[in-house]
Amino acid sequence: MYRVTRNIDFCYGHRLLNYDGKCRFLHGHNGRAEITIESEQLDNRGMVMDFSDIKRVVSTWIDENLDHRMILNRKDPAVEVLSKLNEPLFLIDDNPTAETIARLIYTFTAKSGFPVTEVKLWETPNCFATYRD
Repeated sequence: MYRVTRNIDFCYGHRLLNYDGKCRFLHGHNGRAEITIESEQLDNRGMVMDFSDIKRVVSTWIDENLDHRMILNRKDPAVEVLSKLNEPLFLIDDNPTAETIARLIYTFTAKSGFPVTEVKLWETPNCFATYRD
């Protein structure tokens, strides 16, 4: 089995609902999505996939949808206020945990036709969540 991994750095904000720690407040992270793609065979170039193809599709989507945005649950009371201020938001149905954001990126990558096997979302240099299907 061959495996390639592409890291994509981006900044995002969020807050967690139903949480008693510091993350219940609006705050931001310098995140890193670590996208792993596997194949049993190499293509005619001798690659699992060209790193630039991953960047072109997945990094562009992250830049356009998640980078420098508040990722919030649709029912978060802050959504109404931030929307009125024209703040860039990305709304989801779940609590915007690192686990949920990793799954979000995985789902997009898979739907884009990449044979993704795992996405890690590094929320800090010491903490990450992983999603695998």
